[in-house]
Amino acid sequence: MSGKPQHPYHLVDPSPWPIIGAFAGLLFSVGMILYMHDITTWGVPIGIAAIVFTMYGWWKDVIHEAHFQKAHSVEARTGLRMGMALFISSEVMFFFAFFWAYFNASLFPTEAIGGIWPPSDIKTPHTFDLPFLNTLLLLLSGTTVTWAHHALLEGKRDQLIKGLGFSVLLGILFLGLQAYEYAELAFGFKDGIYPSVFYMATGFHGFHVIVGTIFLAVCFFRARKGHFTPNRHVGFEAAAWYWHFVDVVWLFLFVAVYWYGNA
Repeated sequence: MSGKPQHPYHLVDPSPWPIIGAFAGLLFSVGMILYMHDITTWGVPIGIAAIVFTMYGWWKDVIHEAHFQKAHSVEARTGLRMGMALFISSEVMFFFAFFWAYFNASLFPTEAIGGIWPPSDIKTPHTFDLPFLNTLLLLLSGTTVTWAHHALLEGKRDQLIKGLGFSVLLGILFLGLQAYEYAELAFGFKDGIYPSVFYMATGFHGFHVIVGTIFLAVCFFRARKGHFTPNRHVGFEAAAWYWHFVDVVWLFLFVAVYWYGNA
C-alpha cells in the first residue's frame, strides 16, 4: 500500500481550495444580489478578495505539483489539455449568446428604436479609429505568443521570455485604449438596446483580455524561473490557447459590432 501507484494518473492530495472557493463564490453572489437591490454590503469586495485568494493558492499548488513533484504524467497532461479545450468551448457558447442578442436586435430592429440599426440617437464609435488600432494590437500579440511558443519548442529561453513580455505589454496597451474609448463614448450602458449589447459584448471581452494578460504574465515569471521545457509546458499551452481564443472573438466583435453595426 505504501509503494508507488500502479497507474499513470495523478491523484491529487486533499485540498481546502474547492470548499473555500465555493464559499467565496457564494459570498460574492449574495453581495452582488444585495448590491443590485441598492443594499450596501461588504460581500462584493470580500467575495472578490476571497476568489482571488483561492485562485492564487489553488494554482500555486498546481504549479508545485507540475514542476516540483513532477506529478503530471503524459496522461495527466492530456487530461489538462482536454479540460482547457472544454473550457474554451464553454466560453464560445458564452459569447455566442451575446452575438445572438446583438444580431437579433440589429437584424430585426423594433419600432421602439425607430426600425433602424443603429438607432438614430446613438453616435457609434468610428470603425477605423481606436477599434482598428486595438485589432492590430491583438493580432500582433497573437504573433508574439506564437513566437514565444516556437522559441520554447526550440529551447530558446531568452526568446520565450521576450515573446511573453511583449504579449503582456500589448495586452495592457489594448486594455488602456479600450478604457479610453469607453471614456470618450457618447452613450451609457442604460441608454438603450445598442449600448446594452455593445457594452456587454465588448466589456466581457475586455474582462477576458484581463484574465488572459494575467495568465500570460504568470507564464512570463514561470519562464524566467525555468519552469517550462520543450516537453513539459501545459501551462503555457493553456495560456496560448486562451489568448488565441480572445484574439478570434475580438475579430468577430470588430466585424459585427464596429464595422457591420456602423454601416
